[in-house]
Amino acid sequence: MLNLGFARDHTYAVMGLGKSGAVAARALAAAGATVFAWDDSADRRAALQDVDGATVVDLAERGLGGVDALVLSPGIPHTHPEPHPVAAAAKAAGVPIIGDVELLLRALPDRRLVAITGTNGKSTTTALIGHILASANVPVEVGGNLGRPALEFADPGPNGVVVLELSSYQLELTPSLAPTVAVWLNITPDHIDRHGSLAGYIAAKRRIFAHQTPSGLAVIGNDDVHSRDVADRLRRDGRRIVDLSGLGPVVGGVYAEDSELIDARSGRPETVLSMTEAPALPGEHNAQNAAAAFAACAALGIARPAIADGIRSFPGLAHRQERIAEAGGVLYVNDSKATNADAAARALACYSAIYWIAGGRGKEGGVSSLAPFFPRIRKAYLIGESAGTFAREIGDGCPTALCRTLEMAVRQAHLDAQADQRPGAVVLLSPAAASFDQFPNFEVRGERFRALVHDLLDGNGAGDHAGERRAS
Repeated sequence: MLNLGFARDHTYAVMGLGKSGAVAARALAAAGATVFAWDDSADRRAALQDVDGATVVDLAERGLGGVDALVLSPGIPHTHPEPHPVAAAAKAAGVPIIGDVELLLRALPDRRLVAITGTNGKSTTTALIGHILASANVPVEVGGNLGRPALEFADPGPNGVVVLELSSYQLELTPSLAPTVAVWLNITPDHIDRHGSLAGYIAAKRRIFAHQTPSGLAVIGNDDVHSRDVADRLRRDGRRIVDLSGLGPVVGGVYAEDSELIDARSGRPETVLSMTEAPALPGEHNAQNAAAAFAACAALGIARPAIADGIRSFPGLAHRQERIAEAGGVLYVNDSKATNADAAARALACYSAIYWIAGGRGKEGGVSSLAPFFPRIRKAYLIGESAGTFAREIGDGCPTALCRTLEMAVRQAHLDAQADQRPGAVVLLSPAAASFDQFPNFEVRGERFRALVHDLLDGNGAGDHAGERRAS
């Protein structure tokens, strides 16, 4: 746990005692701060009862008198759709509202920092940057919105790097953020309920650049109009920028063209590697993720061959085009993290004979935007609350089956794919919907898919898991 010495003799309120909030409360108390903490969950409150220096008390009843800062869980609204009462009280009293990442930055103010945001691809890019740096023997701590809470980091030292995935929620709670390298991958509409509008969502994301020094580098995707607009605004302000693309050349940037990753920062395009050498990074979206990782690591002084080696050896992330198994000529892919249509599009673009498992708790827009990919889909197996809605939106675009449950969908997709024996067949879980109707989160949904696939393959003797690989 990180040493928060700056917090000694100060008073903090911690609202929300999930994983990151509980670690924050414990770290602050261990540093000698006075901590008042609360969560609506009795189990979470009970887990903090034994922490010296932390008092579990209803903050709405106690109030925030004498509190120096409110450490708010990113999942708790403080603006839209309406602020939590404790957040509203903090604003009324002029108490700063911060998150656990802000505490990390105050504890490690002089460390090199790479911060990554975007609607899609954040986790893969964050993990890839961390993997490249570790492979190059650079001390590195990786987490934030991905993996470990920020306050579980160790100090990587003056030669090390902190790599943080940051959501729009976290960016709103991190006023000291001044990354050495700030990576912005893309923007599509998401979390509108929490930000009030697309403009509000973009404004929250733009905080990643707000306090960069003139020496800081902005690495920005060029493949959507909103991101290009952000880059243009920063250029007008005289900021240092490297453009990215997974679709084709960008002047002076890093991009993919004909499956080659190209570094053109010097003005002379040079091949870094062929993306076919990186099986855990399929598709144009992952080519952009690799371009972002290259630009960030190169800015930190990592040599091109070392970056290329790191990209090649990257194992991928669970639930992000994770290759579960290949049996009977059929590939089974877990893309449970694809909780909206845009994320699902990135997976659908990678394959040509798809047995698509989709559905759950649908989001605004549904799957109508995926119509260009319907010819690739042999059949769609629809589950969860959105099954009927998705079937209507798909219409005659491809055959559909209302399976309702993941168990039924996996079994039917497996049987159809094995019977059809189509070249390039893929049973793909890429739901384009949230998981909360049937599962606690996308991870549990993906783990259930993985178990169901292995049960089917092991049960009929078709499985050969020796060559399984993860992909992202």
